[in-house]
Amino acid sequence: MRKTTLRRRAGALGAAGALVTTTLIAGAATAPTASAQPAAPTASTQPAAPAWHGQDREARGAAIAAARAAKAGIDWQDCPADWKLPKPIQCGWVTVPLDYAKPNGKQIRLAVDRIGNTGTKDERQGALIYNPGGPGGSGLRFPTRVTGKNAVWANAARAYDFVGFDPRGVGKSAPISCVDPQEFVKAPKMDPVPDSEADKLAQRKLAREYAEGCYERSGAMLPHMTTPNTARDLDVIRAALGEKKLNYLGVSYGTYLGAVYGTLFPGHVRRMVVDSVVNPSREKIWYEANLDQDVAFETRWQDWQDWVAKNDAAFHLGDTRAEVQAQWLKLRATAKENPIGGVVGPAELLGFFQSAPYYDSAWVTVATVFSKYVGGDTQALVDAAAPDLSDTAGNAASENGNAVYTAVECADAKWPTDWRTWDRDNTRLHQDHPFLTWSNAWMNLPCATWPVQQNTPVDVKTGKGLPPVLIVQSERDAATPYGGAVELHQRFKGSRLITERDAGSHGVTGLVNPCVNDRVDTYLLTGEVDSRDVTCAPHATPKP
Repeated sequence: MRKTTLRRRAGALGAAGALVTTTLIAGAATAPTASAQPAAPTASTQPAAPAWHGQDREARGAAIAAARAAKAGIDWQDCPADWKLPKPIQCGWVTVPLDYAKPNGKQIRLAVDRIGNTGTKDERQGALIYNPGGPGGSGLRFPTRVTGKNAVWANAARAYDFVGFDPRGVGKSAPISCVDPQEFVKAPKMDPVPDSEADKLAQRKLAREYAEGCYERSGAMLPHMTTPNTARDLDVIRAALGEKKLNYLGVSYGTYLGAVYGTLFPGHVRRMVVDSVVNPSREKIWYEANLDQDVAFETRWQDWQDWVAKNDAAFHLGDTRAEVQAQWLKLRATAKENPIGGVVGPAELLGFFQSAPYYDSAWVTVATVFSKYVGGDTQALVDAAAPDLSDTAGNAASENGNAVYTAVECADAKWPTDWRTWDRDNTRLHQDHPFLTWSNAWMNLPCATWPVQQNTPVDVKTGKGLPPVLIVQSERDAATPYGGAVELHQRFKGSRLITERDAGSHGVTGLVNPCVNDRVDTYLLTGEVDSRDVTCAPHATPKP
């Protein structure tokens, strides 16, 4: 969660998520007037919500849809040129019910792509399906790990077709929207840290307006934008591929999708790797999980500052964490008073700088841009942090990813509806964890006034036939704190946990760390796991 391809938070977590998405609820920098807000939909005008009390109906609907997909298969073709996926990647469609309780009702199409295994016919072990996180992340780039000759995945590619897909509501798959994309990316936005009750009221109005915009633009989809439905979609894709069992790789929010799939379809899992784990506890999904994120982001932000300080000879931002933080606060205050380049305020700064707590791979880039700004190069910061209003396709993708993130997290679980709860929790957290707390609150606040039914999360647990699941997690992950991996490990009996000690990058399996890479390969190729959990030394620290 808090992680998609957007600038901010695919998490989610994400999620965690993957994921970096924008830090603020989309909307104007000033509060809308009451008269400008659309009327909230009434219960009688809302689309029918999924029958969560009748999951047997949905299980039956999923079985019907999977049988239909197995018979239809996938008509693989060269990918459309505007998908920008190189040959020999092929693309196709899988049809699924919008509502699994009504499998013969309205259908939607999901975009899928694949590249065949690079080894021999005898080496092939089937398809490996990937979800990068979000909610709201597209998996269609996954086969490019083969065309791009990604060495970390070379062994797995010999055995598996790499299959990606756009989940429901995402990208090519019946995409949803909550606001005009060009409005969504306009900058500067409000400072996420409120100075007054009036600031909080303005953000609350923006959050309510965003929720109502989701209903106006995508109301028919919203009740069905849930993780359990996406898990059912995943099973239909499995069937359409002709696979009797699922091989799956999920990162960030993709771990929660995998956890829900493993609970609903335990006997359909062959191999499952989950990397950077969303805490699947019903108590954590999703309000508490986002509060946990705020604490973890502060810790990882400080890790980055310590690294910058150790490399002061390269960056000249201070040789202690306190000095680097002082430079950050000075930059933030400057951008608040007069947005840099007219477009980079505190919200835009956070959208750029938060990539450092997310990924070690961003440490050098963020520190270099920061250093250039302090040295007098303002344009470098504007280029890095300001939105590109000319990138209409990219802006549409960002807005869509944010819409899906919101729709799924709001529908998956019941959120506090009393503003006093949000205000109390975030005011308390902000005192010691100011880096992300209020930004995260406004990102999720539409869930407090969500206009369609909110559900009870799946009780993630081991079911009959579930094989050992491989769990991979860095110890200091910000987007999906370490406790989530421990929780899933306890819930999935027989699973194995690989911990990357003293590391915090979000998404471990794509990094070069033989201790991790070799075990992931062994598991995917043989199904074997270590006799006990494993702790690995960290991957190499970035160098300026």
